[in-house]
Amino acid sequence: MADDGGDDLAVRLVAGGATMLALSTLADSGMEHYRGSFRNPAMVLPLASSSMAIAFNGRRLARPRPGERTGPLVSHLTSTATGLIGLGFHFYNVTKRPGGLGFTNLFYGAPAGAPFALTMAGLFGSVADRLARGKRRLGPMHVTSGRAIGALTSFGLIGTVAEAALLHFRGAYHNPAMWFPVILPPAAAASMARDVIDDTPRAVTTALLGATAAMGLIGAGFHAYGVSRNMGGWKNWRQNFLVGPPVPAPPAFTGIAIAGLGALLLMKRRQAK
Repeated sequence: MADDGGDDLAVRLVAGGATMLALSTLADSGMEHYRGSFRNPAMVLPLASSSMAIAFNGRRLARPRPGERTGPLVSHLTSTATGLIGLGFHFYNVTKRPGGLGFTNLFYGAPAGAPFALTMAGLFGSVADRLARGKRRLGPMHVTSGRAIGALTSFGLIGTVAEAALLHFRGAYHNPAMWFPVILPPAAAASMARDVIDDTPRAVTTALLGATAAMGLIGAGFHAYGVSRNMGGWKNWRQNFLVGPPVPAPPAFTGIAIAGLGALLLMKRRQAK
């Protein structure tokens, strides 16, 4: 598949999704860990690994088939591992609070969304690398079919929805727009899962993923507006940016949806052959 321009577009989409996820993680974890005063030295790891992921996935996005192997491999493994370890740390942070695992601690403890996004960036980046080098498999996954990437997309969307649903529930869904992240991405995930099971890419899935990608960017705008509504608005940005809705979080939906569009493209092209 190394000579196909359409497959290059699929590589760009998957690598672009990984880049967006890493960007979201860098900004979100940077802000949240700064608020936590980097109390644990390990809190710098997601910043370092997401920066590395942006560099290598961004290069893959610009040039789908550069020859280097070691650097990207180290980056993707580091992203995946750092995200998984971060999930463990955040879960521990929640459970060690008085009351243990409960809604209050889930609301105000360390959020799981950022580490999960970094893990997804590592996985999508690994898939993009395998596609770019003409490899058919990544471990047990048959990446060139698009179905495994589609399944990964559905899983990633559901995980991100869980985080959004929890935090928007904390916000009492006071703005009707807060329902979009808990309605639209699950519909896209379900449609993607159906396409994967049937091995039939559908136009409605493309539309739902496109709408989810746009929603992530629009959500960042809504969160910026939410920051402006705190006392002092953006003039008091040093405080309000930290206590308001996380502006960098919604684009995680965009990253996963873009990678999902790459999966659909692979499925369509394989069936057209």
